[in-house]
Amino acid sequence: MRAVVLREHGGPEKLIYEDDYPTPKIGDGDVLLRVRASSINYHDVFTRRGMPGIKVPLPVVVGLDVVGEIAEVGPDVNDWKIGDRVLVDPINRVEGGLMGETVDGGLAEFCRARAHQLIRIPDNVSFEQAAALPVAYGTALRMMKTIGKIKAGEKVLILGASGGVGVCCVQLAKLAGAYVIAAAGSEEKARRLEELGADETILYTRDDFLKVIYERHGKPHRRRFVEGGGVDVVVNFTGGDTWVKSLRALRLGGRLLTCGATAGYAPQEDIRFIWTFELQILGSNGWEPDDIRELFQLVGDGKLKVLIDHAYPLEQGALAVQAVEDRAVFGKVVVTP
Repeated sequence: MRAVVLREHGGPEKLIYEDDYPTPKIGDGDVLLRVRASSINYHDVFTRRGMPGIKVPLPVVVGLDVVGEIAEVGPDVNDWKIGDRVLVDPINRVEGGLMGETVDGGLAEFCRARAHQLIRIPDNVSFEQAAALPVAYGTALRMMKTIGKIKAGEKVLILGASGGVGVCCVQLAKLAGAYVIAAAGSEEKARRLEELGADETILYTRDDFLKVIYERHGKPHRRRFVEGGGVDVVVNFTGGDTWVKSLRALRLGGRLLTCGATAGYAPQEDIRFIWTFELQILGSNGWEPDDIRELFQLVGDGKLKVLIDHAYPLEQGALAVQAVEDRAVFGKVVVTP
């Protein structure tokens, strides 16, 4: 079968399009999917580069997010049939493992998955929309709702707002009734974020976002019962040199939400701001299957938009991963075999 294969870690050239990769064989409790779409996440970039502390069995087909139609059903699978439209929860919550990392993922014509990982795709959600949901939108939903508990009237600053996680965070914050400040790298992305619902935007390539927050919303005050500035929540899944500035942007008792560190996992720290302003640092990791079902409902009801920047053919899978790595996208990138 055709597939995009990683045989050694490194740069974009290490993802090789092959037309004779072995088609998966299924066993007890498995299904074989004819892949209809797979979306790219920054995790796929980390897999290609090689992640410290995680051994990836090579060769591997990358692509965490996988959707398609069941082409074959293995023994002991009773709840699914050939032709069913399904999404694969990328996390194997029974045996362990992750699609596109420890087992072959979605950048291929066919994909083997465990039946217990399947979630049915509603008829009013397309394959491309479904493929964009699990890792990015699922992560955003858990971070903003379950962990972050965003409330109406709160000021929420979202860094990296134009990526897959970011565009969902903007929409979820608006659905909760929050005032949304979205940071973007270009005027075009800022304009599109405003169209998506952001109340204001900051061009971080031109302006220091912390100074802009102080100018527009005031400087946080550390004394109780004294009116102060700052924002209630900062969403920061980039890390790096934005970390301390994010702490300094928060009001007394503010919350910093994080679900990743795409710009660096070991930033400079200044814990004085944490205890002085009684800040809460809240980490969020992944999603639950019910989060995916809730996203299907929101998308089907028209309350949540799935923003797909570009759809690549399978033979250009390496370019799709590079586009995400270069942050040259607004929303999600999908690959369609």
